[in-house]
Amino acid sequence: MRLSDLASQLNATLENASPDTDVSSVATLEDARAGQISFLSNPKYVRQLESTQASAVLAGLNVKSQRVPLLKVKDPYYAFSQAIVLLHGHRKHPHAGVHPAAHVDESASVGEGTVIYPGAYVGVRVRIGRDCILYPNVVIYEDCVLGDRVTLHAGCVVGNDGFGYATHAGPDGVPVHHKIAQTGNVVIEDDVELGANCTIQRATLGSTVIARGTKFGDGVTIGHGSKVGAHCLFVAQIGLAGSVTVGHHVVMAGQVGVAGHLKIGDAVNIGAQSGVMDDIDPKSTVVGSPAMPVIHARRVYSLFTQLPDLEKRIKELERKLAGPGEPSPPGDRGDVI
Repeated sequence: MRLSDLASQLNATLENASPDTDVSSVATLEDARAGQISFLSNPKYVRQLESTQASAVLAGLNVKSQRVPLLKVKDPYYAFSQAIVLLHGHRKHPHAGVHPAAHVDESASVGEGTVIYPGAYVGVRVRIGRDCILYPNVVIYEDCVLGDRVTLHAGCVVGNDGFGYATHAGPDGVPVHHKIAQTGNVVIEDDVELGANCTIQRATLGSTVIARGTKFGDGVTIGHGSKVGAHCLFVAQIGLAGSVTVGHHVVMAGQVGVAGHLKIGDAVNIGAQSGVMDDIDPKSTVVGSPAMPVIHARRVYSLFTQLPDLEKRIKELERKLAGPGEPSPPGDRGDVI
């Protein structure tokens, strides 16, 4: 494809570039060669403009380079995603419709254009919309609902029982965990994508909901009765307990854990490995375990790294205050921690 044609489709402005230059694929700044385009969305990599061998680079409107041709756009990362489709195309499925090695219950409904891979199981009364993709070994339990253009990567399970038990003393007085029947379902709305091995538990009553446009990385678990808002981004290995309500456009980084029955407001950002134990107000950024506002967390963790030195200084002050011949403060072990 000529650069001028690509620029036109991306609504980009060419700078220092020959419009007749041909490009055939996309690569990173480091790996790109002649005939390829690359992209610059993070300012920390701007120095690579001086060494990349790409024929042109997608970059922001304020980026300047006398060395490499630029395709200037408002949002380079979004333009990069479009360029991949234009130059590489979408993934081609090896078959259309339901593969013979998949099992779809005769009571289930599957929309036009949906592809179901071998090993997938679709249970009783499941409804699946148009243009969905169920990769190998996806399992959809009974009565669950998928909207249009839902993508479930390999190993996803939708609608398994929520983790609910009532502990009650048995005849001998020993506590026994009695299973609570999970009578609800899961509803996944349009344009949702779940990474490999995600698990969405069915609700005890009502529905567990993943709203439209939300994307999960691999290994995300959503507890029974939780509701995740529209256009959220959950990175890998996140766990939500039951009955959590998450607003729209919430971003959770890897390994976040959220306790049950909490409310996470709209447009919240939660840092990696955070442990959320309280409600979070809209438009907040929190980090840490327990999760706390990021400004406060910076102060906490700056002190945390100094604890050994602070302990030593406190013990020295205690010895000085005790005076000569006085016993050391209880528990004083000097520099031994």
